[in-house]
Amino acid sequence: MTNNEVEDDLEISEYLNEDEVILKTHTKINRALSGAIVKMEQGYVELKLITTQEMLADDVGLIHGGFIFSAADYAAMAAVNERNVVLVASDTQFLSPVKLGDEVNFIARVRHQEGRKRNVHVIGNVLDIKVFDGEFKTVVTERHVLKLTLLDEDEENSI
Repeated sequence: MTNNEVEDDLEISEYLNEDEVILKTHTKINRALSGAIVKMEQGYVELKLITTQEMLADDVGLIHGGFIFSAADYAAMAAVNERNVVLVASDTQFLSPVKLGDEVNFIARVRHQEGRKRNVHVIGNVLDIKVFDGEFKTVVTERHVLKLTLLDEDEENSI
């Protein structure tokens, strides 16, 4: 499959079911490198990552784990689906290697919500083989994380 075919395959609408859940976060992400949403409901996402040459770690066909993590993280963020959701921690396991040409299917579910905190469980499978399992801890901020003021000016001047 060429890069253009992968990109065409990944040009999936931001809302994909009859409930019209619209993706509010990570809208600029490169879907060829981080996967494409194939199903989205409130608190739930299915995402597909098709591995490509750009993801290779070696000449044997091993895919770098960073791409697997990126797809899982994107699935988690989309499951939370708040405009300003950020990852604050994760506990992940890479259970089996992924190779060139594999299709990794991720399922992300919000498992716990408390105030602005969300915990999301993500699993990744290639066919029937679980290759990834992770718990993502996220926080929803009022403003974009790069636009947050961490200290008031008065507090900052007194330090």
